Amino acid sequence: MTDVKVIMGSASDIDIAKKVTKTLKEFDLSYEVEVISAHRALDVLKESIEKDDAEVYIGIAGMAAHLAGVMAGMTIKPVIGVPVAGSKTGGFDALLSMVQMPKGVPVATVALNGGENAAILAAQILALSNEKLKEKLVNYKKEMREKVLADDKNLEEI
Repeated sequence: MTDVKVIMGSASDIDIAKKVTKTLKEFDLSYEVEVISAHRALDVLKESIEKDDAEVYIGIAGMAAHLAGVMAGMTIKPVIGVPVAGSKTGGFDALLSMVQMPKGVPVATVALNGGENAAILAAQILALSNEKLKEKLVNYKKEMREKVLADDKNLEEI
């Protein structure tokens, strides 16, 4: 079974998907990446989700951005949405499409173009049953803390 399945609404979302996969690799998580439009290839999306071959799903889409919500409607597994800022509204339409889900169909939504955070959230979900991954996340947080402290120290020397 794959840890994370990343589905983009179109190939134009590839840069965000690369942020996701780069971060998943840092945590040694297995993943698959697909391009499937919820609007133009619903049957293909349904087949992909029905395989039930991932623990967590990440849906990346801009504009109307119904992809993550449709995915969430097809599975009981966690779905993380990454709204893409690229439309005339700056991505606000994509963001609202993901966060304004009906009761019973949640999509955990990260920031616009927030591929890294989607991957980290997926890792945190998977770490609930994986001690080695939990340790990696704890170390990741420690490294972030150390960087902030180093930045502060360097600031004091200005």
